[in-house]
Amino acid sequence: MGRKWIYWYEELSGAHNDLVGKKCANLGEMTALGMKVPPGFAISVDGYERFMEESGAGEEIRRYVHDNRNHLNQVGKQVEASRAIRAYIEAKPMPEAMKTELYRHYADLCRRVGTDEVSVAVRSSGAVSMPGQMETYLNVSGTDRLARKVVQVWGSAFTTRAIAYRLEKGMQMEKAPIGVAVLKMVNAKCAGVCLTVLPTTGDTSKVVVEGNWGLGESVVSGEITPDQFIVDKEIGAYECTLGEKNKMVCYSSTGTCVADVPDEMRCKPCLDETELYEIVRISKDVEAHFELPQDMEWVLDCDLPFPDNLFWVQTRPAKYSKPKHNESEYLAELMTRVFRM
Repeated sequence: MGRKWIYWYEELSGAHNDLVGKKCANLGEMTALGMKVPPGFAISVDGYERFMEESGAGEEIRRYVHDNRNHLNQVGKQVEASRAIRAYIEAKPMPEAMKTELYRHYADLCRRVGTDEVSVAVRSSGAVSMPGQMETYLNVSGTDRLARKVVQVWGSAFTTRAIAYRLEKGMQMEKAPIGVAVLKMVNAKCAGVCLTVLPTTGDTSKVVVEGNWGLGESVVSGEITPDQFIVDKEIGAYECTLGEKNKMVCYSSTGTCVADVPDEMRCKPCLDETELYEIVRISKDVEAHFELPQDMEWVLDCDLPFPDNLFWVQTRPAKYSKPKHNESEYLAELMTRVFRM
């Protein structure tokens, strides 16, 4: 029996970043906080490294990088490297012993949620945060598809953007420790993001909630203009700006697809006031726990009653501009920028 490489989220906490990556560690911390996280499990960095070693993909990657090291600072060569390395990885079947262990956890997850073949999201969880640079696969069901998508997520550690990032930061290009988050898909009525700070001004007295009908990928990707709610943390007053919600991401037989939003829903807020305030309440508690403004992802399940239908799939420190306390501070920073040019 080899070292354990698959963990349920209740076994994890924020201290396990190096073991399972930031996303999975945070999902463990969220579970420990009592937040509703979709059931699932984390594949550790050890799983990635074991696959690379046992399949032979790791040796092929090291050989490729060694042979092409002098040219990898060129964008065209980075594109070529991404294509070649991902092909090495995705051509390899998952070793049988690993596959058996993965299938056992998937079967246990199916039993937990009471279905024969649960649909899951398969997401990258890098030990080093590189948002948007690796792949996510949605609505994955069945053991064979799950194994293929896990291998593809491992391969996505070598997207062109991820390769360029590691080279820019002086990291080893051929070494890309990555965990994988496997989460039950939520039958989303609507979904979106929540920031406990105004990102453009650094105002921490406000919470920004953005959302759209369907799955949250349309909001996270920026493909549509979502509804936006700016809520005062103390008094609860809020401003609502309706987005042009003409498209949404939905389930399809092969994963997900982009569909038209019905006309009667386009001008209707995707959240009512009760749902909005529950999202804000929880986000404030999470911010207090981490003692930092948070960037969170939420989803409302249309199959469950409120508030049991509110799930959280991500929290991480928010990126935001430093607030300017007065005009002289703003002018001083502006002059510094000018003299740096």
